[in-house]
Amino acid sequence: MRVVIFGATGMVGQGVLRECLRDEQVTRVLTVGRRPTGISHPKLAELVRRDFYDWSDADDALAGYDACFFTLGVSAAGMSEADYTRMTYDLTLASATTLARLNPGMTFIYVSGAGTDSTERGRMMWARVKGRTENALLRLPFKAAYMFRPGMIEAVDGVRPSNALYRRSYAVLGPVIGLARRLFPNQVVTTAEVGRAMIRVARAGHPRPVLERGDIAAVAREASSG
Repeated sequence: MRVVIFGATGMVGQGVLRECLRDEQVTRVLTVGRRPTGISHPKLAELVRRDFYDWSDADDALAGYDACFFTLGVSAAGMSEADYTRMTYDLTLASATTLARLNPGMTFIYVSGAGTDSTERGRMMWARVKGRTENALLRLPFKAAYMFRPGMIEAVDGVRPSNALYRRSYAVLGPVIGLARRLFPNQVVTTAEVGRAMIRVARAGHPRPVLERGDIAAVAREASSG
């Protein structure tokens, strides 16, 4: 399986990339981001670029892949709905539309958020925009598309948040998140579990297009057990 990962330097993306590089059935990985990952691996290639809205010059680089794991995302804190829509809906759909055109046999997996509003009419701005983004992705002509809503995530295997503010917050909250995962294993997933679940779903599919955190944890356990 040949995989594209968007956002491989973020916390979730780091975990997904690690699992892809470990998986023998993943034969090639292309990361797409604004900066290099700093990782060297025989099956890893990187596409570093600034413009995520116009992909007209990237057909050769993005063609020939079986799956895309889209982990890019920004916090809505302090943002207007228009700005958050541009950074979430517009950016994601620009990338996904290009991938669907170039790779009609692709499975596209999008990291969304717990509490996303599929009706697009709720009171929470971020949830409406995420819901609109999910719905639009599900309409694209991919082989299959899945929305992952992991909620609380524990960073493992040396993965760290890339944002300085998130790193400071995680230094305080990390032990609490780890304890919560041990107490409620279906309510908290690790970065490694998200990666394993993505690979499993890309390879074998899933009965539902939207996977909540309990679904993700269950798929990760299946992947670990073979």
